[in-house]
Amino acid sequence: MKIDRLIGILSVLLQKEKVTSRELAEKFEVSQRTILRDVDSLCRAGIPLLSEQGSGGGISIMDGYTIDRTLLSSEDIQAILAGLKSLDSVSNSNKYRLLMDRLSSEQPRTAKVNNSFIIDLSSWDKSAVSDKIELIKIALEQRHIISFRYFSPNGESCRRIEPYHLIFQWSSWYVWGYCTDREDYRMFKLTRMAELAVTEDIIPERNVPVYTCDKLRHTKGEIKVTVRFDNSVRWRIIDEFGTDIPKDNGSNDLLMTFTWSDKQSFFSYILTFGSSAEIIEPPEYRKEFGSLLKNIFSKYET
Repeated sequence: MKIDRLIGILSVLLQKEKVTSRELAEKFEVSQRTILRDVDSLCRAGIPLLSEQGSGGGISIMDGYTIDRTLLSSEDIQAILAGLKSLDSVSNSNKYRLLMDRLSSEQPRTAKVNNSFIIDLSSWDKSAVSDKIELIKIALEQRHIISFRYFSPNGESCRRIEPYHLIFQWSSWYVWGYCTDREDYRMFKLTRMAELAVTEDIIPERNVPVYTCDKLRHTKGEIKVTVRFDNSVRWRIIDEFGTDIPKDNGSNDLLMTFTWSDKQSFFSYILTFGSSAEIIEPPEYRKEFGSLLKNIFSKYET
């Protein structure tokens, strides 16, 4: 895709003083006309490139910008290439590995990725997100609105959004954008999306705010609860909350007070612990959760 090629061209220019459009066209297996369009895109993005014609000419980064060439150490290049390689874990192709090979071919000693460092961004069901990621990437590049059916704790709905960011967060993939139905910026989990499609509608010009991760479910929320967890699930609590866990009055039980986004998803979370979790406060949640357990038990009475 174009964005991959732009990253590749910029990386080559950071490693070489000057390169011809023919060399770039052969490296990235496209026409010279395509390379020249890519160079124009990089210039419009604020990267000062020079294109000189004739013998000894070529494409280069403006002299006053050369200080940026020293910013990428061999460790930086390894990290970048490892990140590119990790994207193949959610892709149906090996195009990122091929891009990595092209970038590392000029400096094999410094740019070779250490195979002991592995980043796997895929879900258990790789097909559940890989096709969606590719579609959303197309929509991002072409600035098209996407449509999909979405399943959430509040029910099922059809959505149309202007996508602005693909985000890997909380061990899952999300798309963040402007929801035309809610007239606000929202984030949607890819595994909960069905019938995803790139529409013909172009994203209008909009003053998009900077994305910030301000909705971490364990640090901010709408409800506050206290739960006692059995010591047998300490490993899981550490995964969720970290190692600073208070014990309950000197016992091995863990007493946690935290916030959660909403009551329904909180109850669902506590259910996953079975008998190893007990809601202590507030009392109305404890009572309501008890009624929920009774309703569940009634379905299995013989």
